[in-house]
Amino acid sequence: MFSLKEKTAIISGGSKGIGKSIAFKYAEAGANVVICSRKKDNLDSAIEEAQTLGFNIIGIECNTGEKESINNVVDKTLEQFKRVDILVNNAAANPYYGPILNSEDSHWEKIWDINVKGYFNFIKACSKSMKDNKYGKIINVASIAAKTPLDGLGVYNISKAAVVMLTKVLAKEMAESNIQVNTLAPGLIKTDFSKALWEDEKVYNEIIKAIPQARMGEPDDISGMALYLASGASDFITGSMFVVDGGLTT
Repeated sequence: MFSLKEKTAIISGGSKGIGKSIAFKYAEAGANVVICSRKKDNLDSAIEEAQTLGFNIIGIECNTGEKESINNVVDKTLEQFKRVDILVNNAAANPYYGPILNSEDSHWEKIWDINVKGYFNFIKACSKSMKDNKYGKIINVASIAAKTPLDGLGVYNISKAAVVMLTKVLAKEMAESNIQVNTLAPGLIKTDFSKALWEDEKVYNEIIKAIPQARMGEPDDISGMALYLASGASDFITGSMFVVDGGLTT
């Protein structure tokens, strides 16, 4: 039920953190995996690690804020594997921290282009293959910021709430093609993206006081749920949001 044998998955932001953990989990389950990232060095490092584990993963450079770059990833994936079965939209940006009224147009544009339009453009690019094959699993990685506003991250919060509604809209529209679209909402996960929260011991200790499980999550805490949503076990689930946060927003 949890096998991904003969399936092909694309994971944006797949060279580090949550994305890499999901990529390795899918490869372990038998999938052909394509990861993409803006930084070639990160891709090379992830691919080298994957090879030592015997995983079938390839890397393609991509700026998810640019439609042409996204289309290139999908075209190369189809060229090599002939189909796309699973898409994990994971790449995200947050160039601004502070009161939302002090945010600039450039902050909104970058966050929206990557966190929302980038997700939509990737889905659109993969949709033909999924519809042709009457099969698809789309996992949009949002955040608990979609559920409750995080201080200083106003624009980011809004973008993640938009991802949840994008998921719901597409879940309805794509259901007739046997494509399930769901949202994965991680809590505070120990990655480079959240480094400012856990590098400072005082800040970290304050944070974990608010988490019932008394720790930050690890990327591997997310990849198990991502495997569930990519597998046949979730065939009758669509338009839903799955929160993985150690009880923080309970």
